[in-house]
Amino acid sequence: MKTVWQNPQVRKVVIAVAVLILVFLLGLIPMWMTARDRGARLVETQRELKLAQLQNTLASGVIDARRGEYELARQSASDFFTTLRAEIGRENDSAMTQAQRARITPLLTQRDEIITLLARNDPASAERLSDLYVKGIKL
Repeated sequence: MKTVWQNPQVRKVVIAVAVLILVFLLGLIPMWMTARDRGARLVETQRELKLAQLQNTLASGVIDARRGEYELARQSASDFFTTLRAEIGRENDSAMTQAQRARITPLLTQRDEIITLLARNDPASAERLSDLYVKGIKL
């Protein structure tokens, strides 16, 4: 009595299916590794983009204040502080490392004073914003 495995046609089909699965896996694994690497690079790029946007918002405020456009500078400074506070508040998905958050957190204490100076159209606010930019540039 012959078993199913002794039939040459069944063996050929099983071997062909096994080879197809092996070829599929040989193609899938490199693609999966590439996708994983690109995903990690995307996350890093998004983190860098968030930090650059924070810096650009503050820089915009500095430029506006230097040009005497205090209301625009106030809005930029307010956006900067709001975004910075939200970013510091994120624990797991923050664009900043723990060390960066610890170093940047003291800058939040200047928020009210800078916003008030800008609201009063005080020229000293431009210097305060510039100092803040220099301190926070290494976000």
